[in-house]
Amino acid sequence: MFCEEKVAQMAAYLLHKRGGRMAYLKLMKLLYLADRVSMNDYGYPITGDRMVSMPRGPVLSQTLNLITGDYASDEFGWGAWMKSEENYEISLKRKGVTRDDFASLSDAELKVLDAIWEQFGHMSRFEIVEYTHKHCTEWQDPGGSSYPISPISVFIAVGKSPEVAEKLARELIERQQLDCFLQGLR
Repeated sequence: MFCEEKVAQMAAYLLHKRGGRMAYLKLMKLLYLADRVSMNDYGYPITGDRMVSMPRGPVLSQTLNLITGDYASDEFGWGAWMKSEENYEISLKRKGVTRDDFASLSDAELKVLDAIWEQFGHMSRFEIVEYTHKHCTEWQDPGGSSYPISPISVFIAVGKSPEVAEKLARELIERQQLDCFLQGLR
């Protein structure tokens, strides 16, 4: 289930590693790749966001809406951490963040983000777009629109067999349903 506070902390963690500012296109790709690695390693994405193919590669739908301001942020979410800048960049509002500021993220999730930063942090936004076009085989060019990316296609793209991919996708749906049920109890 999508959690804005968790996504904001993921983005803030990556921005902090970058010195506090980054092109939002690059940030989006890093977040997508983190979800992809988490799906491979743990069987579920960190963000719980809906993945879609767009002309510049795969993106996280609700996260993109937060970045572009098309979605109202809650008080502990995106707006508490992020500030839009010129030239399609985004910056971190908070200074001097520590591990305690990322309480919504587990140590395993931070390790995924560290690995993503290590592998892709040096790339420009356009290099990372090119990378996702070539190496994220679940992405399909939507021809100027958008196209949903199914969890099964991600699991297969990261090397799972079709049988395992289907099983993991079913478990992911069950997990999302349980999250929705538990959310309703709060």
